[in-house]
Amino acid sequence: MSAVSVSRPERIALASARVNHARFQRTQRTPRTQGTQGTQRTQGTQGTQGTQGTQGTLGARRAGHYESFFQRANHPTRPLAFWIRYTLFSPAGRPEDGLGELWAIVFDGETGQHVAVKHEVPIARARFDREAFRVTIADAELGGDDGAGALRGAAASGGHEVAWDLRYRGDDRPLFLFPLGFYDGPLPRAKSLVGVPLAVYQGVVTVDGRALDVGGWVGSQNHNWGSKHTDEYAWGQVAGFDGHPGSFLEIATARLRLGPLHTPWMTPLVLRHAGREHALNAPTQILRAQGSFSPFDWRFRSESPAVRIEGRITADRGDVVGLAYRDPPGGTKHCLNTKIASCELAVTYKTGARRGEREELSAHRRAAFEILTLRDDGGHGVALLA
Repeated sequence: MSAVSVSRPERIALASARVNHARFQRTQRTPRTQGTQGTQRTQGTQGTQGTQGTQGTLGARRAGHYESFFQRANHPTRPLAFWIRYTLFSPAGRPEDGLGELWAIVFDGETGQHVAVKHEVPIARARFDREAFRVTIADAELGGDDGAGALRGAAASGGHEVAWDLRYRGDDRPLFLFPLGFYDGPLPRAKSLVGVPLAVYQGVVTVDGRALDVGGWVGSQNHNWGSKHTDEYAWGQVAGFDGHPGSFLEIATARLRLGPLHTPWMTPLVLRHAGREHALNAPTQILRAQGSFSPFDWRFRSESPAVRIEGRITADRGDVVGLAYRDPPGGTKHCLNTKIASCELAVTYKTGARRGEREELSAHRRAAFEILTLRDDGGHGVALLA
């Protein structure tokens, strides 16, 4: 497999992710808990060296930190999907209470029986490697390089168990939801990137002793981190539309709390389609974009001088799983999570040979859709399973 090509600005943004990880690791150097030191290489980087952060340990301890690598994929034709997340969590001011977390959900849209599990261990049993993309939490592992990787592990809770033994590969370069300069700045406090878009997974996922063959499932490998979860957001992703398997959508609608005030709603969007990347994520674009959502319905619209993109992501209530996310500064947020949502997208071209042309894309029960809420005040009726 050929190496993934990464531009110099992308390498800078990826290096920033490693710096943030290094800062987190230094907060764990206490007599009670010893974490790993240094930095890890984010999946998709090439030709970059480990980078040491410069921020002092005390400030990082006050802020707290979380960092996750998550993998997700859909069956090519059936409403089946998995989501597996490896997380390091450090509460503000209490790094000795840090945790390693394993999360897994298997969505079965045919039976309506979705299984969600979570396993926690002390931070001493969690390791993000210094020199390579390699994560270990308890006995679970994740790692790879140049767009190929593997993960294996197991987690159990609530009377259920999910185990996985998977390999993946992908040729697309990393995708950045935010402008590259944002990755080295203070805002947003929660950052994310797609290390391997259109990753193809092979292997097996076992749910309560029942083996589920994963052969040619398509999804992504992702990385997010920060000192605080975004206060409210909807996040969506489509790895291959119906009839357009090489297209990829990453989008969010979010707002931040700054003291007693909230920012306006912001909607960054990146669409790769027909050999082009439409990155509608400049500060003026994300503020002018329209985005509104309820627990199971999200509508959005954004445009640049070259293109207008509008769409809708929807999910059935029965296909959504509730999760409880602890926030480093304190408190808990609820995540409504499904990986078998549907997406309808319309792309209108404003310049060039396709000027005036409107193209419609769809993905039926193969879209990722998450909503993070401050509390259960929406009457959504989704039980928290993990």
